Amino acid sequence: MGAHEDREMRSYRKLARTGARSLCMLGLVCLSGGPAGAGARESRAAASAQAEEVLSRQVGPCINIGDKLDARHEGDLAPPATDKDFTDIAAVGFKTVRLPVMWSAHQGGAPDYMIDPAFMQRVVDVVDAALAADLRVILDVHHFHEAMRDPAGSRTQFLATWTQISDQFAGAPPQLWFELLNEPQGKLTNRNIPALYAPAIDLIRQKHPDRVIVIGGGWWSSVGQLKTIPLFKDPDLVYTFHYYDPVAFSQQGAPTKKPVPIGATFGTPEDYAHLKASAEAARAFVRRTGKPLFLGEFGAYGVIPQEQRVTYYKAVHDAFENVGIDSCAWGYDNSYPIRDPKTRRWSKPMLRALGL
Repeated sequence: MGAHEDREMRSYRKLARTGARSLCMLGLVCLSGGPAGAGARESRAAASAQAEEVLSRQVGPCINIGDKLDARHEGDLAPPATDKDFTDIAAVGFKTVRLPVMWSAHQGGAPDYMIDPAFMQRVVDVVDAALAADLRVILDVHHFHEAMRDPAGSRTQFLATWTQISDQFAGAPPQLWFELLNEPQGKLTNRNIPALYAPAIDLIRQKHPDRVIVIGGGWWSSVGQLKTIPLFKDPDLVYTFHYYDPVAFSQQGAPTKKPVPIGATFGTPEDYAHLKASAEAARAFVRRTGKPLFLGEFGAYGVIPQEQRVTYYKAVHDAFENVGIDSCAWGYDNSYPIRDPKTRRWSKPMLRALGL
């Protein structure tokens, strides 16, 4: 076995151990070496099968490819994606990339809401590059503001969007996941999300009967929304939430409609108490529902001092990892950098904070 193969095998074994440990921490099943009787063997075999199923629903170390295809024009907010991005991402240990896409910026009008073929091909090329690097890809609908302003009125466009995505990626490998909608908010709440999501799930299932579909709840998919997030009767759904608390720290200096003043720090006892409670809320959701769950976004804006950003990323990553929840950092080489967009150097302290 070559050095590369040996590293891959160690990585797989580590992931397998993590999956079994996560199940145990979540209170679903624990694997143990007990008496080797027939009953014990059958019990361990069933638990092992369940652990394998959970592994297939875990994202592992994950990073968002933010501000690229979810920008109105690729290159406006971050360097355009390249094939080498994905081989580099895999080389440092990430297993999954989340690929936000602003489809609505490249669509025609009613009734077809046709996605520009050149843009669709660009998305296909980026997805193919990530899959070729042996990465799982979570492909989402990002910045679909129409749904937040008018959930019922945007339904036709939403379904047209997912019809085209579904058609385009029919036959793609199972490592491609679909995420229905990023951060529902405004008028789109947990109460009316089913009216938008249920028909989208049904139409995706016509060509993707067992592809993983990712579901996020209202109020920007905050962890508190897990208490009331709609649960659908579909065995291949994975649930998600986002975490940027405290916003006074993580969003300071960001160019938002209501700018957050610069100067806040992270690390008070209250910060850690809130983080611990949030992690427990995530674990409670999994224990209550038995549904797979991951943290789809967390991060701190790039103007914040580096050592503070590292402290924050590590604290959030570790808090959720400690309760068996994988996480996906925001956002690679954009304004929340983990890799410098100009020098192309990775921040090693940031990688260590993410467990790599």
